[in-house]
Amino acid sequence: PPPPPCCLPPPSSSLPPPSLFEVRASFLLLLLAAPVLLLLLAALLRLAALLLVLSAAHVLLAPSRSPSRPPCFLILERYLTPAAPCEQAGGPRTRLGAEAVPKQLAAARGGGGGLLLTHGRPRSFATLAPDGELKKSLDQEDAPLLPLYGADAGTAWAASLLATHSHQMALFCKEAQDEFWGEDPTATASSSIAPFGKIREVEGGVIIDGEMKWSSGCDYAEWAILGFFRHDDEGNKTYCFGIVPRSEYDIVDDWFTMGIRGSGTKTLMLKEAFIPNHRIEAAPHMMTGQSSGYGMYPDSEIFHAPYRPYFASGFAAVSLGIAERMLEVYKDKAAKRVRAYTLANAGNAAPALMRVAESTHQIAAARAFLEKTWEEHAEHGRQHKLPDTRTLTFWRTNQAYAVQMCIEAVDRLFDFMGASNWYEDQEAQRLFRDAHCTGAHAYTDYDICKQILGRELMGLEPDPSMV
Repeated sequence: PPPPPCCLPPPSSSLPPPSLFEVRASFLLLLLAAPVLLLLLAALLRLAALLLVLSAAHVLLAPSRSPSRPPCFLILERYLTPAAPCEQAGGPRTRLGAEAVPKQLAAARGGGGGLLLTHGRPRSFATLAPDGELKKSLDQEDAPLLPLYGADAGTAWAASLLATHSHQMALFCKEAQDEFWGEDPTATASSSIAPFGKIREVEGGVIIDGEMKWSSGCDYAEWAILGFFRHDDEGNKTYCFGIVPRSEYDIVDDWFTMGIRGSGTKTLMLKEAFIPNHRIEAAPHMMTGQSSGYGMYPDSEIFHAPYRPYFASGFAAVSLGIAERMLEVYKDKAAKRVRAYTLANAGNAAPALMRVAESTHQIAAARAFLEKTWEEHAEHGRQHKLPDTRTLTFWRTNQAYAVQMCIEAVDRLFDFMGASNWYEDQEAQRLFRDAHCTGAHAYTDYDICKQILGRELMGLEPDPSMV
């Protein structure tokens, strides 16, 4: 019988033992591969360390889901009652638009001390005022509202225009004012004054047809002030304003923008709307005391002032309010900011301190410049004195220069604030967008203003293509 397995001899190996040359070659390859392996190991360790740092930075720097920002209703309880929250994040088409702005504007025009939209209204129609009259000059009207302008620039933009249009309405004839305020003393007007509509002269007035762009706050106005050209009796082309009731136009909801989202600055669509002559005034007459309503209120201080400085005052005031708010946001964010890869404090570094110092000076200079201009407006009104051409030119261009100062200050601050402030729920990026939007209006175009002022200073005739 065969022997048991334990007694079998071990099988012989089929592989020959390695030669001395092969042993030496293997050892040499191992020596050559060792540095490469060590480098790979070091790279893996560094990558792991970087991932840990980035994770910590994400936790520390991630945007807050409930950013601190002043609620829109908190500014000036005298003017606004609690209303909708500020602009919400969520996408490129997000804005206050036709849903939330009305709540704030309605609060501003209704009971409970809502006086904002009655600014600029004549005594006989200012039924919401405690003493029956609201005759706020610009320094009284805009300066107290600057915090509101910073809290929600879109709502403030619309509210400011709806208020200052009352000053313009008071320069129309008595018949037009009676139609405007007679049945509803709280009535307001939005405006679309770029002369894009088609005009046809008819007996007793004009017919206007077409799209009229950029009418801020139009959802909450009972009337609209429209700009257009017509020819006077001598055949001269004259820029005019006409007022139409809400029943004469449709509102096209097309205000989807990067900035000033809450203003509801939509398009008015007119179809053969008739404007009678008594509801039409030449724009130059409203600047020179020749309009039909000029002098109707001899005891007033503001209705002896040209319309344009009042109309445009809110643009610069909104820009200033944004810049002042950005200073506060910057100081709060910079104090907590750390560098992403090193976690070193960045807010106490020299660049951070230099930026906040320079922007503080620049914003203070813009405020002082505007307040001086507003005080000049008020003084002329108190004296029932119309400004001369040079004064009016400075008033026209001062506001645009102040807007440029505010935008520069906001840019300087935002550039330092880091990538976490680009998230849509961060207040800083909203202020940045809104600031630039205040400089996009035709009236705040500083390239135009420099030319207007330069021609005046050098004794040249005004360029009719720039107003």
